[in-house]
Amino acid sequence: MHIADGVLSPSVVGAAAAAAGGLLWYSARELKAEEVPRVGLLAAAFFVSSLLRIPVGVTSIHPVLLGLTGVFLGRRAPLAVFLGLLLQALLFQHGGLTTLGVNLLIMGLPALLAGLAFPRLRRLPVTIRGVFGGGAALVMAVSLLIGFLVLSADLYAKGPFSLANLLAAAYLPVLLAEAALTGFAVRLVQQVRPEMIQ
Repeated sequence: MHIADGVLSPSVVGAAAAAAGGLLWYSARELKAEEVPRVGLLAAAFFVSSLLRIPVGVTSIHPVLLGLTGVFLGRRAPLAVFLGLLLQALLFQHGGLTTLGVNLLIMGLPALLAGLAFPRLRRLPVTIRGVFGGGAALVMAVSLLIGFLVLSADLYAKGPFSLANLLAAAYLPVLLAEAALTGFAVRLVQQVRPEMIQ
């Protein structure tokens, strides 16, 4: 799901970097000291999970736990995603420094939206809200990934075996796993430490 340096056009990278700066400002604004450990914990979970790459054709897929990050952090979710992305780029060259803004939008925005939607769905059981958050966040992330690729060069969407179609199909098992995992985790935390959930 990470886009490496040199894949996207400079205009797309520049516009995404500006938008990502705004997203980071919103996420970090009025951050309280007691929130920092939770942000660090979820940044570590994101960091580790998205390093587990599974090769699929010319690309690879990996879990990202965006819904889980969003549910537990709310508006702080993009901050945790940014920390994980930055460390991955610096330590493992996973993603890239010039595409850090693009990758933050691809993964941080869906995590934020999942976190903001979770408390507004109170009529649904907590497990269903978790499943929805985990699944919806991954669908949004893959859609943004494909959108950025196609925006930069339409060849990524040409033909039935295009990279866009390959990514959409390859992430289906990850979607099911992340939705189930998020639902299970939210239910467990609701029973043990309900104050941790938004």
